[in-house]
Amino acid sequence: MRSRVTLVLAVVAVLLGGGLLVPAAYARLAGDDAASGGSGGGSVAAPAPTPPPPPTLAAGPVSVNFKGEFFSWALMDRETGEISGAKNMTSTSSTESMIKSWFAADYLRQLGDKPVPAERKKQISAAIRNSDDDAANALYSAVGRAETIKRMTSICELTDTKPGNVPGYVGWWSFTRMSPRDAVRLGDCIGDGTAAGPKWTNYLLDEMSKVKGTTAAKDQKARSGGGRWGIIDGLPQSILSQGPVSIKNGWTPLNYDGNWHVNCLAVTDKWSLAVMLRYPQKSGLDYGAQTCASVASQLVTPQPGAALKVPQQPVGKL
Repeated sequence: MRSRVTLVLAVVAVLLGGGLLVPAAYARLAGDDAASGGSGGGSVAAPAPTPPPPPTLAAGPVSVNFKGEFFSWALMDRETGEISGAKNMTSTSSTESMIKSWFAADYLRQLGDKPVPAERKKQISAAIRNSDDDAANALYSAVGRAETIKRMTSICELTDTKPGNVPGYVGWWSFTRMSPRDAVRLGDCIGDGTAAGPKWTNYLLDEMSKVKGTTAAKDQKARSGGGRWGIIDGLPQSILSQGPVSIKNGWTPLNYDGNWHVNCLAVTDKWSLAVMLRYPQKSGLDYGAQTCASVASQLVTPQPGAALKVPQQPVGKL
């Protein structure tokens, strides 16, 4: 009798224990399912989309309703060295004041580790920030006049650049012939330190980022002028906020052909862009400035306001 009672009690204990174990195990399984985000089916959440790279300038189509004698542009990707641009990007036009950036670079590179004399420092700043012709002429003489053009062509590996040959203006630095392709090479040559040397490159790029003045008549003088316009006006804040944009424009209304000669050069650590134009003087300086800005804005990648495409991820089951 005692053994039968003991057996009955053992069976009851097993049944009760099983009843307690089953709910506990179920609770653990349910908890695991909830932690996985499922509601019984074990669904896997789609991964968050990877943020796009910051905006930049990249090769792409450019359409400008240009009315004039010459329009061309080129863009260098400074990370790859690849140059894209208009079909005529190897054709040349006069550099005008755009070449002043080279005179400063050539002087600074030859200076090496020595300090810049106060007078030369003023000339560099005036030639770059205010596009002052007298300061540029002083630098041009200091670096050997025509010899500096030869060095620029050699050091920066320019292939389309030639001395000016306009009758009556032979030897004038402003009439040096340069293509947009060579202009972006010049920008890259300044940006990578080849032109000005390791000690002075950041100094020169900083000067070029502080160019002053607009196209307004009040900013345009007989021997100097405001040059902060063009490419920089076509860049969105999302690019401007990434760091300084170094620029040097060139612009002159010339009597010998009745055209404005307008050039825009801008360089950052990622790209170098040049736009070169010749068009009737009646169109005004603003026409050239706006054309340069239009080219830059069309090359912004991705375009402002472009929708971010989020890749669709399949939802898996456990």
